[in-house]
Formats: sequence, C-alpha cells, structure tokens
Amino acid sequence: MSEPRVERRLAAILAADVVGYSRLVGIDEEGTLERLKVLRRELADPVIKEHRGRIVRITGDGLLVEFASVVDAVRCAVDVQREMAVRNAEVPQNQRIEFRIGINLGDIIKDGQDIYGDGVNVAARLEALASPGGICVSRVVRDQVRDKLGFGFDDRGEQQVKNIARPVRIFDVKIAGDSMALTSDFAARAPLPLPDKPSIAVLPFQNMSRDPEQEYFADGMVEEIITALSRIRWLFVIARNSSFAYKGQSVGVRQVGRELGVRYVLEGSVRKGGNRVRITAQLIEAETSAHLWADRFDGPLEDVFDLQDKVAVNVAGVIEPALQAAEARRSAARPKTDLTAYDLYLRALATYYPITKERLFQALELLEQAIAIDGGCGPALSLAAMCQMRLVRESWAEAPKNAGREAVALARRALEVAEDDPGVLANAGFVLANFGEDIGAMMGLLDRAVTITPSFSRGWFLSGVLRLWAGHHDLAIGHAETALRLSPRDRTGTPLSLIGEAHFFKREFDEAVAKLLLCIQDQPGYPHPYRILAACYAHTGRLDDARAVIARLRAITAGLVPSAAQLRNPADRELFLSGLRLAVGAG
Repeated sequence: MSEPRVERRLAAILAADVVGYSRLVGIDEEGTLERLKVLRRELADPVIKEHRGRIVRITGDGLLVEFASVVDAVRCAVDVQREMAVRNAEVPQNQRIEFRIGINLGDIIKDGQDIYGDGVNVAARLEALASPGGICVSRVVRDQVRDKLGFGFDDRGEQQVKNIARPVRIFDVKIAGDSMALTSDFAARAPLPLPDKPSIAVLPFQNMSRDPEQEYFADGMVEEIITALSRIRWLFVIARNSSFAYKGQSVGVRQVGRELGVRYVLEGSVRKGGNRVRITAQLIEAETSAHLWADRFDGPLEDVFDLQDKVAVNVAGVIEPALQAAEARRSAARPKTDLTAYDLYLRALATYYPITKERLFQALELLEQAIAIDGGCGPALSLAAMCQMRLVRESWAEAPKNAGREAVALARRALEVAEDDPGVLANAGFVLANFGEDIGAMMGLLDRAVTITPSFSRGWFLSGVLRLWAGHHDLAIGHAETALRLSPRDRTGTPLSLIGEAHFFKREFDEAVAKLLLCIQDQPGYPHPYRILAACYAHTGRLDDARAVIARLRAITAGLVPSAAQLRNPADRELFLSGLRLAVGAG
C-alpha cells in the first residue's frame, strides 16, 4: 500500500468553534445539534462558498476552513459574525450559539483532503483566545489585509500559546467601534423585507481595463442593463442611485441582498483591449450565493452606445427565463397552504413546457386555482387561454368548441387587465389570432409587447408565428432568430419549429427538415412539427419517411390533419394540407 501524497504549502486558515458548546449540549443535546446543523447549512456553507473557502474538517463544535487568500478568510469571518449577531438578537443570552474565530496565514501540510501543521495549529489557538462573537488574527494576517479591508485591529501584543514554540502577536478584528461590537451595530440594521415579487440589484461593473477613462463605459453599461430589466413588469429592480452606492466597495452579495432587500444580484466586469470589449456578467441568488447564470459578451468598440444597448437587451433576455426558473423552484418548495396566485402561475409556467397533453391539463388546473384566488391576474388568465388553445389545436380537448370559446374569453379578460404587461399582450394576441381575430390587429399587439420589452424572447417568437400565418415567411424567420439570440439556452424547440415551417412554405424543404428534426428532438411530445415534417417528406417524394413520421404522430394525437385556418395565405394552406394528406395516405 503506497504512502499518502503529502503536499506542503502556504494557506489562509479559519478555525471556529461554538462558545459554551458543552454547556449548551448539557441543557439540550438534540436541540443544540439540530441548531448547529441548520446554522452550517443556511449560514456557514453559503458564506464560505461565496468567499471561495473549502471546509476541511467539521467537529461537533467547530470547523476548519482553507482559503486562497487572507482577504477572503477575513471577509468570510466578518460576514459569519454579522449574520450570527442578527440571528441572536431575539435569543436569550444563555441560549445563544456564538462562534469564536481565529485566522492565520501559515505553512501547512496537505495529506489527501486533510491539512495540519503550524499554520493550522496557530489558527486553532487564536480561535481559543477570541471573545464570543469575535475574530482573532495573527500579525501576518493583519499586515496582509489592513490596507485592503475597511476593518480596524486591536493589538493584544505577543502571547505564548500552547504547543507553539514562538510567541504569536495577536490582533482582534474590529468594525468602527469597540472590539467586534457586532451585535448592537449590525442587529440594529435589520435586513430590508423582500418585495412581493422577484427583486434584483445590478451592482456597478468592474472596470478591468486599468484605464480610468473607461469608467464611463462600465457605468453606462450598468445603467442600460438596469433600464432594460426595469421593462420586465413582474420584476422589482433597485434604482441606479442605490446600487451605485456600492461602487468601489468590496461587499458580498449576501450583504447587498440584506441591505437593499433583494433576492437576486447581478454583477460583472468590463475589459477593453484595443478596439474590442469583453463584458462578463453573473446572476447570483443573494441568500445562498448560488450562481444561476453567467455569460460573456464580446464586440467591437466602434459605437459604444450601440454596444451597450445590445448587451443590455441580451442580458435582460437571458436573465428573464433564469429568474423565472429560480422563482418556480422556490414556489415549488412552498407548502400548498401558503400559495398565492403568482406562485400557482409560476408552477403552471414551469409545467407548460415541454408541451404534452398531460402537462397542459396539469398547468390548466394550477391556473384555474390562481384565477379563483385573483380573477384579475393577467399572466394566469393569458396562460390559461394558451392552454385551452393548445388543447384545441392538438385535438386533445374533450369538447373542442367549448375549449375554444373558453380560450377566447380568457384572452379577452387578460387584455382587460393587461395594461402594458408584454407577456399578457403576447399570449392574448396569439390566442385571438389563432381563433380568427384580425391578424393585422393582433400583430400590432405583439409589436407593442416587444416595443415595451425589446428583450422579450417569447414575444419575438409569437410575433414570428403571426407573421408566418400572415404569409410573411422571411420576417417570421427573422423574429424566430431574434428569439433564439435573446434566449439561447431557453427551450429552443418551438422557435426552431417556426424557422423550419417558414422554410417549408418557401419550398426550401431540405432546410425545413433539418430544423424540424432538431425541434422534435427537443420537444418529442409536441405534435405540430411532426405534421410539417411529414408534409415536407411527402412533397419531396420520401413517402417511407413520411409514413414513419405519421406513425409517431398517431401515438401523440388523433388530430392528424387540422383545419389550418390560422394560415391566411391560401397557397400556404394548400401546400401544407396537400402534403399532410399525402403523408397520411401513405401511412
């Protein structure tokens, strides 16, 4: 058996333990252990992850964490103690769980996942010397961070500590006042309550160009993103003046979330080189520090204002589905007795895609509950209209005429309360156009939706469908490509179906087949692309392939040949129906 590989290196070590652990366990062993478990899961783990720490060891009353830098270690320790002060504000003194924390930068020996050596031992001795709720650091830590962080230090002089040969010079970390007077200072600033809808703050982006003249570009970029996000009606966006208060400061996203009362934080950087610029951005859930989305954008710096606008629209476009998915996950975790109309709408939206018969009925049931709670909930009304319409179109409705009338009624009710909600306008316009409403007027509703929110990917897609129905095939492809560009990681099946269908009506059958096959791979339970693909194969003489597609379509729906009344162009209608009838006859 080989010896373990031992690696010696320099590392920042944070050691923490619970003050009075034995006493607390003696009073309530099970309760104390459960409280510690919750604290580690809800507080320590997210904060350590946020500051790039690695938990090396956990004991009954403490933990050992390794960091890449002492700056990360001290920031992490202060955030932990601040949060503990808030949690303890309402807890009797004799029942409080409090941490002592020691931090050292020193030589360690790494053996597998474990570490030991003087670097660890000094951190452990410093932790033992810290006061309850306090942080003790060695001189080397103080020297490394005192010009980089806004914390003061109280010098406790050199002390001989157990099992360490040389005396250690010890410092207490302090924050503007008495040594670690955190409980009164931080608890007095209680976190702001969260709004009743998803909330986000966009922090100033870092200028990575080392050119102070480029600050204006980074700041302008953030202003454009804030403006673009503000167009999303269901999103609460912190104003520029508040988020820019953090400019030049090094703060954690958890602190930003508490102080601004937001659930999500967007941060990023701007780097200019020559005539090119790279913008990176990442979306983070403030409480857990979980990364929900990250991307980068590159472009020429020929016209900075056009580039700012382009990036802002793209960032808003990809953030919207990411936030909706995060909100849907949160809603799914809530007890059923505590659901609002908006929670039910989010659950329905998460259920709606990928489209299948079963999922449509499940989504509709949730939406009916939402409408019963709030009859004026435009998003729920318009999505319920979409569900009823899909059930009719795919021959899944038990009473198609009734479902059609209900879809139209829901869409009209949604428009009555829509105001400038782009999602409601888009859904309602799409449903009404499907059931014969004037196509020009409904395209006007979709145009209004994407004018209000240019980053609205799904609005561009639905607008493209209406263009297809009106016979504007190239415009339909353009709008579908815009939808995909704005939301490249969202469900791509339906925009690809639209592009494939537009190529079909342009008699570009090979291009149509390629897109339709990709769409079917993405959404195998959605019937419509099978119909177009079967018609493609039939018109190109590939009757065996058409027969195979029809066999798969029969397993999904009994409605093989729909009316195609949505297609206002008679030539398009004839091309589709003749090809589909030929394919069905072959099958």
